[in-house]
Amino acid sequence: MTATQLMRTVRIPYSLRHVPCDSLYGLVDVPQSPEPGDVVVASVEKVAKNSALELSNGRRASLHEGDVIAAVFGNRYATLQFEGLVGRNEDACDLLSMGGLCGIVQSKHSKVAEPTRLRLLGAVADKHGRPLKMRDHHLKAATAQRWPHIAVVCGSSMDAGKTYTAMSIIKGLSKAGRNVAGIKLTGTATGKDTWNMLDAGASVALDFIDGGYPSTYMCGHDELLQLHHLLVGYAAAQSAEYVVVEIADGLLQRETAMLLQSPSFTSTVDSWIFAGGDPMAAESGVRMMRGWGVEPIAVSGALTMSSLNIREVDAATGVSCLRAKEIQDGALNALLDRKSTRNAASPLRMTA
Repeated sequence: MTATQLMRTVRIPYSLRHVPCDSLYGLVDVPQSPEPGDVVVASVEKVAKNSALELSNGRRASLHEGDVIAAVFGNRYATLQFEGLVGRNEDACDLLSMGGLCGIVQSKHSKVAEPTRLRLLGAVADKHGRPLKMRDHHLKAATAQRWPHIAVVCGSSMDAGKTYTAMSIIKGLSKAGRNVAGIKLTGTATGKDTWNMLDAGASVALDFIDGGYPSTYMCGHDELLQLHHLLVGYAAAQSAEYVVVEIADGLLQRETAMLLQSPSFTSTVDSWIFAGGDPMAAESGVRMMRGWGVEPIAVSGALTMSSLNIREVDAATGVSCLRAKEIQDGALNALLDRKSTRNAASPLRMTA
C-alpha cells in the first residue's frame, strides 16, 4: 500500500477536525525532536488505557491492534490520568488522549492503566511534501461591534464539576432566551465538553482546537491570551451576548494560575464562578482567588451533591453555594445581568 492509499483509510481524530482531508496527502520522516502540533500517522501496537479514538465527526471508534490512525503531538496535564510531553521513543510513542494527542507519558495516576502504544509510520505531508502543522489550521480572527459578558468557571481540580457548572450556566441563560456561547479555553483535545455545551443550549461552542492548539499544557502567557481573544472574538461575531469560559484543572495548575494572576486576562472577565470537589477545596480556592484579586460570585461543583457541604461552604466563604439545578433554573441570571450593566460602558475593552 502506498502512502497516498494509506492516507485514504487512516482514521482522523477530533484534534485534527480543522485539517482538510485533502491536506493529508503523504508521509515524510517524523522529526527526531517533534514539536506540539506536528501531525503523524501511526499504527496501534498495543491497546491499553485509551481503547477508543474520538473521531473528527464525534463518533468514538474502538481501537484494535494494527489500526492506523492520525495523531498530533502535544503535552497533557491530567492529575487523574497522565502527564505527557511531546516526544518519541525511537519509532514509538504513547496515545495520551482519545482525542488523538500523542507523546511520551512522564507520570500517571496509580489507578490508571498504561497508555495505548503507537508505532510511528511517518509525519503527514501535503501534496507539496510540506509537513502538516496543526497551528496552520484554525478559525480566522473575527470582528464584533460589541463584546459579550464573559463569565469564567474555574475549580479546585480535575473532575471537580467545572464543565457541568459551565453547562448549567449556559442552560440557565439559554432558557431565558439569551444568546450564549461556551468556550473550553484550556485542556487536552476531546470534543466531549464542547458538545455538552451545545447540548445545554450554547449557540456556538469552541475550544483551543479551534485556535490551532492540540492542548494548552506548557503554552505561554501570550499564547493563551491570544487564544482567548480569538475564541471570544469569534463568539462575539456570532452575536453571543454571554460567553461562558471553562478553564481546565485546578488553581494550582500552571496555566490556570498564570491566567488568574494576569491582569491582561482578568480585566476581560465580568464574573467568576468556582467549582469545588469538597468544602475544604472550596474554602481554599476562594481564599486563593481573593489573594489574586479575583472575587467569585458563586460556588458550585461536585460538592453541592451534599446539603451539609453547601452549608459548610456558605459559612466558610460567604459566597452563595448553588446546586446545578438552581443555576439551570436561572439562579445566577440576575447577578450576571447586573455585572453586564456595570461593564456595558466599555464593550470593546479586549484588544489582541
